Formats: sequence, C-alpha cells, structure tokens
Amino acid sequence: MNKHSRPPVDELRAVLQASRNSFLFTGFFSAFINMLLLVPSLYMLQVYDRVLASGSEMTLLVLTLLVVGLYVVMGALELVRSRILVRVSARLDMALNTRLFAAMFDANLRGGGNTGTQPIQDLTSLRQFLTGNGLFGFFDAPWIPLYMLVLFLMHPLIGWFAVVGALILIALAVANELTTRKPLAQANSQAAASNNYLQGNLRNAEALESMGMLQNVHKRWLTRHVEMLKLQALASDRAGLLINASKTIRITLQSLILGVGAYLAIQQIVTPGIMIAGSILMGRALAPIDMLIGSWKGFLTARTSYSRLQALLQSIPARPVNMRLPSPIGQISFQDVVAAPPGSTTAVLKRISFDVAPGEVVGVIGPSAAGKSTLARVMLGVWPTAAGAVRLDGAEISRWNREDLGPHIGYLPQDIELFDGTVGENIARFGTVDPEQVVKAAQRAGVHEMILGLSKGYDTPVGVGGAVLSGGQRQRLGLARAMYGQPVLVVLDEPNSNLDEQGEAALVRAIAQLKADGSTVFIITHRPSVLNGVDKILVLREGMLHLFAPRDQVLSQFAKPSIVSQTNTPATNMAVG
Repeated sequence: MNKHSRPPVDELRAVLQASRNSFLFTGFFSAFINMLLLVPSLYMLQVYDRVLASGSEMTLLVLTLLVVGLYVVMGALELVRSRILVRVSARLDMALNTRLFAAMFDANLRGGGNTGTQPIQDLTSLRQFLTGNGLFGFFDAPWIPLYMLVLFLMHPLIGWFAVVGALILIALAVANELTTRKPLAQANSQAAASNNYLQGNLRNAEALESMGMLQNVHKRWLTRHVEMLKLQALASDRAGLLINASKTIRITLQSLILGVGAYLAIQQIVTPGIMIAGSILMGRALAPIDMLIGSWKGFLTARTSYSRLQALLQSIPARPVNMRLPSPIGQISFQDVVAAPPGSTTAVLKRISFDVAPGEVVGVIGPSAAGKSTLARVMLGVWPTAAGAVRLDGAEISRWNREDLGPHIGYLPQDIELFDGTVGENIARFGTVDPEQVVKAAQRAGVHEMILGLSKGYDTPVGVGGAVLSGGQRQRLGLARAMYGQPVLVVLDEPNSNLDEQGEAALVRAIAQLKADGSTVFIITHRPSVLNGVDKILVLREGMLHLFAPRDQVLSQFAKPSIVSQTNTPATNMAVG
C-alpha cells in the first residue's frame, strides 16, 4: 500500500464516538444503579438479623423508609439512563440518514442496486438495539465482580458457589454466540436478498400479470424465503435451547444457594439473614449474564447491521464538495473517453473524442447497443469514465457539484421516471414550485394544454412512477421537467419513443425553442423526424465514433452504399429513401 495512502474513514464509528460523553454518563449512572442494587440484600440482612432479633418496629420503619427512598433514586437514574440512550439513537439516525440516503443512491448509480432499502432497515435495527434492554446488560456486566466480592465477604463457600454459577452462564453465552452466529448471519443475508428480489418484481407487476408469470416468480422467491426461514429456525432453536437452559440454571442456582446458606446457618457459621441476602445478591449478580443471553439475537442482528452499514459507507465515500464554478454555457468536450456500465469491465464507449460548441443541437444515431445511452450517462456524469475525460466548459464533469450543476441540466431518460407528487412538483423537480416557471416550462415543451385537460391540472397527483398517466403523457411531462429553468445542456434519450403525431410535433417545436434559447442539445433517436432541426449528427457504431459532422454532410455520406451496408439505422433508411 502506498505509504501516503490513508485507510478509509470509519464514519459509523466516528458518529458513535461523537456520543462517547453520553455513553460515559450512561456508565456513570449505571455505577450508581448497580451499587443501589445492593440495597435489597442489605435490607433483608438487617431485617432478619437486627429487626427480628430486636423486635424494634422503629428500626423496621426507618430501614423501610430509607430503602423506599433509595429505590426512588434508583428509578430516577434508570429513567435518565434510558433517556440518554434514546437520544443517542436519535442522534445516530440524524447524523447518518442523509449520508446513507446518498450512499444508497450512489450504489444504485454504480450498479450496486442490490442494496435496496436495507441500509435504512439496518440503521433502524442499530437504533432499536441502542434503546433496548439488551444494551443495559453490557453496562451492568462490569459490576458483577462487585457482587461477587460481597458474596465472598458473606462466606467463601457462598462466593465460590456464585462464581461457578456465573461461569456456567458465561459458557452458555459463548455457546450461544458460536452456534447462532453463522446461521443468523446467513439468514439475514438471505432475507435481504429475498426482499430485494421481491421489490424488483413488484416494480414489474403489469408484465408479471399480463404474461401469467406470477406463480413462477413466486416459486423462485419462495425458494429463497424458505431457505431463510430454515436458517432462522435453526438459529432460533439453538438460541432458545440455550436461553431456556440459562434461565433454568439461574433459577436452580438461586434455590441451591439458599440450601448452601441454610447449611452454613445450621452450622452457625453465618446468620439466617446472610442466607436470604446471599440468594438475592447472587440473583442480581447473574441477571446481567442472563440478560445478555436473552438479548443475544438482537445483539447479533445489530452487529450484522453495523457491519453492513460500515461496508457500504466505506465502499461508497461521501461526495467531495468542490469549489463552486461559474454557471456553465454548454460547451461539451469528449477526450478519448472509454466507458463501461458500472460493475462491468467491458468497454461500451471506445476512445470517443469530439467537441460541441454552446448552442449546437446534435443528433446521436446508431444501431442498437452502439453505446448511445451510455454516451448520455457519461456526458451527464451519471456514469464515470474508465479513461479519458468529459468536460463541460473546460472542467471535468465530475468536478462540478451536482447541486450547483443540476439546475443547468435537462435530461429526458429513455425510461421515464416520474415521482409520487403533483404534475407541478414533478416539473419543478420537487424544489420550490414557482408557478410562473412551471407553466413556462410546460408551454415551451408544448404540454400546457394537455396538463390543463387533466382532472386537477398542475395539481393532479401522478401516482408512484406516474402510474395514472399514459406513456406518452409521462414522456411529455418528462420533457417539460428537462426544460424547467432554461437549462444550458439538454440530453434527450429517445424523446419520441412513446409519442403520437401531435406529441412529436410538440417535441420538434420544443427542440427549436431550445435551439433559439441557446441551449446545447443532444437528441438520441431512432426516428428521423426530429433530426431536421439538428446542426450536427454523431454516428456511433460498436462503441466507436463512426461519423461526426454537419447534418447534411452526414446524411450525404449515408447515401453511399459502403456506409449503408455498415450502419443499419432508421436515419440510413431515411437518407436512402
């Protein structure tokens, strides 16, 4: 490893360390709580050895009032301790949810879309563990030696009996960890994969229903689900056996220590009060161990969630905040760009180089799988380059802060995605809805009249994914969203794939409007009708730049038989025809 390289920052650990003072206060209060937990044993000791022997009602009253007061203090400390951990968990969530949201988003952009919503569920599991009773067992366990010391002071035999009992329970806790760790981790992994598979299929419910695929998909999901249930059942059976054994042994030990104390009392080695107090105190000493065993499954789930979150945050670093650049004017330059889809090692774009001046309209054509959509994603910085550089106004596209650049970009992807909200909110990109700007974008895209025809106009809810709209309506609203705010760079990927004749005419007028406004426009299309207004045409074939020249020059080249035989596109047919 390079001596100057630094290990990745453990953001999750850093967030928890930021709450170390809260954990220290929790430990501080736990110390007093555990000292106060000696009170029941001492109370019983005094009642049996002093009150019963003296018959003093006043002594009993004073002792009882003192004990009740100490119990109130202990309850208040327990409440404070619990509230501290609740606030730590809330602070953890608030510190990480934005970062996790961005990491999940970036993971999907990079081709790691299998995360689904699992990171948010993992954060919830971690937060719930921090507020559960299981964590208190970790704070109480260090005080077990104190209880053991008091038991030894009562009598060494009582002390050793408690030590043996504690060792048995600790052995059960270790056995619980060793026997349940692997199946529980596998079950959690299988559950996450199964949920992600199910979510992916639910997004394609119409195809599943129309082609009768539901039962087949259910069988595949059920195979994974049953495997997860088997692993969970295995881990739960093992944990249940050990938990019940721990509980049985602890109750048995508490009864047996009474027998040990009674034997010592018969021998007049200890008083009857020590016999009772010893039983209560040993129960208190073993309680944290029993609590840890009972909450071990939750601890393992939290630990698995922590590991997954840690891995995600380290594999998807936070986006750097670069110095803000001047507003772009739309000059695009590709310099020997090599690019592949995230997660793939096969280059789709191979040494692509060209320059586009601000305000030019470029048509991008080529056969299927030529790399046209990849060109669009790389141009916008959605996908990174494997080599070379894409520059906007001279700066690499990755050097622009997305929040600064986004308002200057318009993008109509091939797969139109609208989001749950109103028509106006979707056009305004879910920022502050400026009615004047929203209507202006709709008019420039030629969809204003169509929107007015909807049930509530611009306030019409589009549903999840734009479900209440037709494919053509979604595409036209996507165009209005791309034109919102007069962007300087607009990329339209198959913008007329779902349009009728009226919609396509509106698209042609919108492209002319963008050109008149001085926007740099890239139009990826298989239909020749939208190429009439372009300045240049870029032809891709097998990921390589085949032609890039003014429109008339490219179309004249397509008229040659040698070119026609090499490039099978609708534009070719148009030129020949």
